[in-house]
Amino acid sequence: VQLQAYGGGLVQPGGSLRLSCAASGSTSGPSTMAWFRQAPGKEREFVAAIRRGTGSTPYADSVKGRFTISRDNAKNILYLQMNSLKPEDTAVYYCAAAESAIIVGVMRSSTRYPYWGQGTQVTVSS
Repeated sequence: VQLQAYGGGLVQPGGSLRLSCAASGSTSGPSTMAWFRQAPGKEREFVAAIRRGTGSTPYADSVKGRFTISRDNAKNILYLQMNSLKPEDTAVYYCAAAESAIIVGVMRSSTRYPYWGQGTQVTVSS
């Protein structure tokens, strides 16, 4: 499975961005997909995840209510709509995928995802 993330950029605080991640090389599309991010000098952290066929979409507390994860199963594209952006959202955002279904309790763990995109930079600054 290959993942290509895009849509990052520079945005002012309070602004919005939509990230996309195109998945290829999977016959039926990855079952579980997620977004993680890594800020300079910090560890990679979970942002949100989504599993096909269920309503499971866990979010990190820091983005809940501001970010929305979704996917287009027909096109195998994962999205992250980011609203009310804050400077602390500045990071490289990575999409991740697993062909198997990941149970909700461990969807936040990066080790559950064998496939990763290259990352896209999001900078929130005035």
